[in-house]
Amino acid sequence: MTTATRLYRVAGLDVSLTGTGIATIAGTTRVPTAGRRAASLTDRDARLRHITDRVRDEVGDVDLVCIEGPISYQQPGGSTWDRAGLWWRIVSGFIGRETPVAVIPPTCRALYATGSGGGRKTHVLQAAQQRYGAILPTDDEADALILRAMGLDYLGQALVTVPAKNRSGLTGCQWPTLPEVAR
Repeated sequence: MTTATRLYRVAGLDVSLTGTGIATIAGTTRVPTAGRRAASLTDRDARLRHITDRVRDEVGDVDLVCIEGPISYQQPGGSTWDRAGLWWRIVSGFIGRETPVAVIPPTCRALYATGSGGGRKTHVLQAAQQRYGAILPTDDEADALILRAMGLDYLGQALVTVPAKNRSGLTGCQWPTLPEVAR
């Protein structure tokens, strides 16, 4: 009698106010939203709720969510509060559902994809297309795919073998405690 290996359901999320990338076992998608910041608080809240609801619906029930960590809070921008609110709204929703969440710094995502922590989004997109044979229309979806691949690799079910240098990107992440996983 052969014991079947449990296949983990992992989602990758590249959260953005203009186009959130999502990768699941079903593939990748992008939640597009209006590029301009809404004027009123009510409109801004509706925008965040729309994105959060779409993410929840697309991701469904998974074993692990890998979300790109927030970029430096030192970076200026008019939407800093909205971006932070969206990120926390999504993370809090998964935590409330008792879904483990891993936080992946952008430099670790780039390192895993390209071998360089300073890899640009276009390089991550090219690497994702080459390594996984995926046709990805946006860098949002490429980032999400890389985040999902990192989660699966962390769980011992890598989509493909990546070079050791790239794989070192797993060490700089905030992984949740998953006692049933032998790594």
